[in-house]
Parts: sequence; structure tokens; C-alpha cells
Amino acid sequence: MNKTFLLWTSALCALLITAIGTLFARGRDAQNTLDTSTIDTLDIERYMGTWYEIARFDHPFERNMELVTAGYKLLPDGTVEVLNSGYNTRRGKFRQSRGRARTIAGRPGELEVTFFLNFWSPYKVLELAPDYSYALVGSDSDKYLWILSRTPQLPSEILNEIVEKAETRGYDTDLLIWVKQH
Repeated sequence: MNKTFLLWTSALCALLITAIGTLFARGRDAQNTLDTSTIDTLDIERYMGTWYEIARFDHPFERNMELVTAGYKLLPDGTVEVLNSGYNTRRGKFRQSRGRARTIAGRPGELEVTFFLNFWSPYKVLELAPDYSYALVGSDSDKYLWILSRTPQLPSEILNEIVEKAETRGYDTDLLIWVKQH
């Protein structure tokens, strides 16, 4: 099958899943305690570069993926080029997905990302190390959560702190999948 077709299909599926998750998240009652508030400030230039995926919630567009990285590059027009890549263990090959992101004026730590046409999904930087060495990223839904790092591994004490912060925000961290970065 054509690689371009597969990439577009994967990106479209990811977008649809995020959109459905967002609709369900917005339909919850007031008793929901999920905290998706973002960090107070984000230096977008410092955020650029390569991030290693340390852990994530399961979703079809990254299922069976290891060695996952996200690369961000600031473009002259202020948008961000996104390149997600990883190794699909089931198919035995590397995959890449290109997209773009944009900041949202007046909402630090909140971006929108698209991998297909102009269908944008929320990308929320929930926690960020002062030195930009790790990030906790979510969406409007409790179905999406990522732990990212500038290095392939994080010290266990820092990782435990990040997991505790996610739990405090209302995420079920038992659902985290620990990504192999060997």
C-alpha cells in the first residue's frame, strides 16, 4: 500500500479520535475534576527541538510504537513544523507523521496541532521543567496524556514527580504505556 496514503489515513484517524474525545470531554458534568490548565508562560523557541516520548496513554495512531520522538521547528510565519516519528513493532518499520502547530494568543502553554488539512486539536503543556528538560502534555480530554523528555530516559525521582502531578490533575496514570527508547 502507498506510504503516503497510510500516513494520511493515520493522521486522519488521529484527528477524528481527538475530536471525538474532545466532544466527550466537553459533555461531562460539573463533577469532573480533570485539570487541563496549562503552564503560565511558554518560551516557544526554547520548546523547539527533539522530545522523546517517555510514556503515553494508548491510542490507535501510536499503537505498537517504540523509539517515539516529536520534533518541533519554529517557522518564519510563527507556526511550528511538527515531525512525529517512531518504530512500529508490529509492522517492523519506522513511521513519520508531519503536521503543524500554532500558538493561541493569550493562552500560554496552549497550542493547536493538525496533521490533516485544517482540523486542529488541542495540545496543552500542563507541566514543564524550569530548564525545559521534561513536559507533561495533554488535551481537553482525559484520554490523551504524554510525558516528554529531552533525553531518552528520566531519573526515577523526576518521573515519579511527573506521574504524581498527572494524578493530582485527575489523570488515571495506571493507563500510561511506557515507551521503549533503547
